[in-house]
This record gives sequence, structure tokens and C-alpha cells, in this order.
Amino acid sequence: MSKKKVKPVEEEDSVERKYFYPLFSFKHLQTSVSYKNSNDSKFFVDFLERLHKLSVLGWEEIRKSQHHGFGMEKISIDKIKPQCPSFITPDIKELHVFRATGNNKVFIGLQQGNVFHVIFIEADFGDVYNH
Repeated sequence: MSKKKVKPVEEEDSVERKYFYPLFSFKHLQTSVSYKNSNDSKFFVDFLERLHKLSVLGWEEIRKSQHHGFGMEKISIDKIKPQCPSFITPDIKELHVFRATGNNKVFIGLQQGNVFHVIFIEADFGDVYNH
């Protein structure tokens, strides 16, 4: 059996790519808000497609996009209706908002490096903040 050597990833390449594409974490997702009461399977399929598209675009393209498209915008924490988890410390004043689907329903979270921590998913318009 021949042993093939795996080509090592160059250090510069791995550091550069580290922040290029978003990774979505649901560890801090607040399960008692909005989406839990939804039976709209199309919403969830559209949401997964949106996450995939954002992952393919990468952070640079996301930052160039309109916020009603594939971009994101900031929202002050005091505008959020439900209580934020303890993961959101008092020094954090704003969260980031993406459109969850092609309409105005959103998902809200916090970007840390290449990880976007999804905290709220709004399946019903206006459940998370007043638009």
C-alpha cells in the first residue's frame, strides 16, 4: 500500500482564509423566541438556503451587499424585545442583523472573527424587534 504525502497548508494561506467565509454557530440560539412556534417549513428551507448563500459569498462580499439583500446591519441591543443571553456582556452595545429569507424576517447575532453566533431567528415579523 503506497503512502501519499498530504501537501501541508501554507501558514499564510490558512491565516488569510480564516476570516474569509462565515461559520454559523447556534450554541447561543434563544429557542423560546419566534421560530419555535412556527410551522412554516418553507421559511426554514429558505433560511438554510440563505445561510448557504452567505457562506459562499464570504465576509468581504457580505460587507459590500445591501442590508435588505445579503448584507448585514447593526442594531442597538436596547431595540431587541427578548432578553439577550448572558453570552452578550454589558460592553456589547450592538448586534448584527441579516435577512433570514428574501423578505424582512431576520436573524440576529454577533460576529466574532469568522464565527457568526446566531442568537435570534425571527419566523414571525416583528417578534424580535420593531421594524
